[in-house]
Amino acid sequence: MIQISTKHRALLIPDTPQFQSLWPEAPLLEGNRLIRHDLHNYVLLSRLGHKVPNPLLDYYDWPHPPDEPPFQAQRGTFNLLTSNTRGYVLNDLGTGKTRSAIWAWDALNKHGVANKLLVVCNVSTMEFTWKSELFSIVPNRKAVVLHGTKAKRLERLSEDADVYIINHDGLRVIFDELMVRNDIDTLIIDELATYRNNTSRTKMMAKFAPKFQWAWGLTGRPMPRAPTDVWSQCRVLTPHSVPKRFTVAREMLMTRWDTWTWKPRPDAKERAFGMMQPSVRYTLDDVIELPDAVTHLVNLPLPSHIQKVYDGLAKSLTAMVASHQITAVNAAVAMGKLLQISCGWVYSSDSTTVNLNNQIRLDWLLDTLEEAEHKVICFVPYRHAVEGLYKEFESRPDEYPHDSFAMVHGDVKPSQRNNIFTRFQSDDRLRVLLAHPVCMAHGLTLTAADTIIWYCPPTSLEVYEQANARIRRIGQKHRQQFYLMQGTPVEKKIYKLLRTNQLAQDALLAMFADATQD
Repeated sequence: MIQISTKHRALLIPDTPQFQSLWPEAPLLEGNRLIRHDLHNYVLLSRLGHKVPNPLLDYYDWPHPPDEPPFQAQRGTFNLLTSNTRGYVLNDLGTGKTRSAIWAWDALNKHGVANKLLVVCNVSTMEFTWKSELFSIVPNRKAVVLHGTKAKRLERLSEDADVYIINHDGLRVIFDELMVRNDIDTLIIDELATYRNNTSRTKMMAKFAPKFQWAWGLTGRPMPRAPTDVWSQCRVLTPHSVPKRFTVAREMLMTRWDTWTWKPRPDAKERAFGMMQPSVRYTLDDVIELPDAVTHLVNLPLPSHIQKVYDGLAKSLTAMVASHQITAVNAAVAMGKLLQISCGWVYSSDSTTVNLNNQIRLDWLLDTLEEAEHKVICFVPYRHAVEGLYKEFESRPDEYPHDSFAMVHGDVKPSQRNNIFTRFQSDDRLRVLLAHPVCMAHGLTLTAADTIIWYCPPTSLEVYEQANARIRRIGQKHRQQFYLMQGTPVEKKIYKLLRTNQLAQDALLAMFADATQD
């Protein structure tokens, strides 16, 4: 029996011939050998079939913001990552995958078995997720974002940093330079399902990932289209776990129905997960520390060209407030114009719509939808913005087939709305609902979704609460998540009022005056 001495960070192991050969220099203590309870000995004993707790779980300092200690699910994820040089994190959206992976690298680095870290992720999460989280929990670590021109990327890569963050497609730009950086020995691939197709990007990553001592893949939806999606991902991270040829993997997971159609075998999902090993998977419902509903404020700054438009209008309106040209009657109209700019679609003076191309906000939405396990409702309190988003989805038929998303606003006939709502509840193909929140009637049940994304805030507390209530009803089987996008002072102030149950419309004038001056 192996005993643990936490005080001395040591293990007492039996004085058997096997252990004598492995640790011949270990001192004897009361008939047992005394060895260090470190990561090396933990892994060795685990491979020999002995149950020994991961020392990093006991001895790691766990840096975290106040009142945000790791969830049990995060500790379990941390345990998987620090115990395996290759691993898959298949946790749901909202379970803290990012923070778990940062803790794992930080602990390994402090333990002396990992050096610098490279994170490969989507453009929308480089700054606003990864760099932000790194600063939040390990502010003493220097992180740089490798983005822009090749010269700019190389300039940032030459900096002496602890963590480098690059987007998936940016890897090809400085591939050769990263290949020779042996001091970067830990790789995190966020949104691993990006590599579900055997494209040139995937083939490049399959050449790149083997050079790292530690390499982990994160995705909440490893099989967004079919069980065979896992094949390319495994070829990147654990090529030994899948057949070398896709056709062989397909025969294992799918059944041919006709010349063009393949359908999953009954056990396909389980077999596919079996290929993605070692892995850890927690659903949002597994995180017992979370309340039934979780609200996330998503800070997404405006692109520079939209920021100029916003600042110009805000300055003009501030002057109008000071001269009393804006009153409580027309303050809502003025504030609405700022919110439209924040969204990215603005009504012009001739009643046409101008698309300002808020790519940052759009990219975050698309990335989050890709990661979501269940259905999602995206609320946008402006019809022209709902229609703008709908066109963006229509322009992506490969990612979003026509039957996977729908739109509801005031001009959609009641009979059409009812059909859409019925399909949303019952048809698995319809995953995303783009909706004007005013159109979501009292009593309407949309519990097939467990996530609501507010593309920008409404100014009515009643509209906000009633829209959110569509998924917080009897029949809801999962924890719910509410994502509030904000990037401007006016949005932040409105959300603050809505979250404290204040009537935003009753405070429009004062709030408007404050918001435009921030």
